[in-house]
Amino acid sequence: MEIMKTKREYTAIYKKVGKQYAAWIEEIPGVNTQGRTLKEAKQNLAEAIQLILEENRKISALNNYDVQREKIQITTLA
Repeated sequence: MEIMKTKREYTAIYKKVGKQYAAWIEEIPGVNTQGRTLKEAKQNLAEAIQLILEENRKISALNNYDVQREKIQITTLA
C-alpha cells in the first residue's frame, strides 16, 4: 500500500487550563491532547493528528470495505 504525503491544513485550538494547555483540532473530532507548555501542546497535537489519521486508515483496511476511494479537495470560506 502506497502512502502519499500531502500537506493539509487544520485549525488548532489552544486553551490554558490551570498550569497546562488543552489543545484540539476543530475539524477532526477526537483529536485532542494537552501539554505543560504551549510548545509541548503543539507538538503533541501534531502527533495526535498523525496517529488518528493512521488508525482511521488501518480500520478501513481491516474491515476490507468494498469501496471506491478518491482524493477530494475542498475550498472553505473563512
